[in-house]
Amino acid sequence: MIWAKKPTLEAIQKQCENTMCDHLGMVFTEIGDDYLVATMPVDHRTHQPAGLLHGGASVALAESLGSIASFLCMKSPNTMPVGVEINANHLRSVRSGQVIGRVTPIRVGKTVHVWNIEIKNETSDLVCVSRLTVMIVDRK
Repeated sequence: MIWAKKPTLEAIQKQCENTMCDHLGMVFTEIGDDYLVATMPVDHRTHQPAGLLHGGASVALAESLGSIASFLCMKSPNTMPVGVEINANHLRSVRSGQVIGRVTPIRVGKTVHVWNIEIKNETSDLVCVSRLTVMIVDRK
């Protein structure tokens, strides 16, 4: 297991209250030894003007998954994760339903974490692939 903190879905969801995760309807649904899964609705909150899932909403899901994963890996309460780079390839459009994001580690070092995030639709078609780099910095 890569998690330094014993994660629960309830604690993660509570941490997301009154944040972008909450506003976009993200729900954390699964925790494994080295992965985290969340869903996000494809609706008026996450659509772009043409009625498709907004690429920025996909990136928000990806960064949320990676940042929370980094937080769960940190041993010291005196540090915090900050995203420093994210990329995303949007591969398929989605009009409705929900998307499912899964984050897995590429590298979890002392000061840099790199995460792979795959976002799929309800029929498991790949919608977006993203990579997030997170720095672990001293809390100020």
